[in-house]
Amino acid sequence: MSQEVEKYSKPTRILHWVHLVSFCILFLTGLVLFIPQLGFLAQDSVTRVIHRIGAVVFIIAPLIYIPMNWQATKRGIKEAFSWGASDIGWLKAAPRYYFSGDEKDMPPQGSMNTGQRLWWLIVLVSGAIFTITGLIMWFAKTSAPAAVLQWMVFIHDVAFILAGTMLLLHIYLGLFHPLMNEAWKAIYKGNISAEYAKKHHAKWYEEVAKSKEVKS
Repeated sequence: MSQEVEKYSKPTRILHWVHLVSFCILFLTGLVLFIPQLGFLAQDSVTRVIHRIGAVVFIIAPLIYIPMNWQATKRGIKEAFSWGASDIGWLKAAPRYYFSGDEKDMPPQGSMNTGQRLWWLIVLVSGAIFTITGLIMWFAKTSAPAAVLQWMVFIHDVAFILAGTMLLLHIYLGLFHPLMNEAWKAIYKGNISAEYAKKHHAKWYEEVAKSKEVKS
């Protein structure tokens, strides 16, 4: 049996799936509001209600997770904003890696590679934007100046386009790209093989191996 190492803890995996489902609900119901031709689906405000339910889950889930997993939260936020020379190297080599499988120029990566960290950064920033602009549009729609509401809608929509596009890319890489063949396993079961970890997250695997967390 090949060695495995824990990539994501159970609380982190639960948060991931709850947040993913709530975001997909927000994405689909928001798409109805975003595209005029789909406006008929918003009749009787059903999609608006579903959108708000999804928003509540989207906001509450991390608020429950953070105090219960404070150290993991701090590490995750720090990693999202930690960028260096190796990230430039990763971005230069990534097209050849993902399109032709040429990995000779890919620099060793930590727990998240540069692409994953970029996605994680977008999740954090867009999540904050969605929350702030969404709450203003929800609770201040009758009291805030029209110009403020228009700006909130515009910023909300820009974040929607960026995060939605990156979500589709994230799903493709996690489920369908042949080089990411254990990404689904990582977020579903929590573990990845030692070989996969060495290949995709060499820096992180060395740290794990040193602390003797590798499982047989």
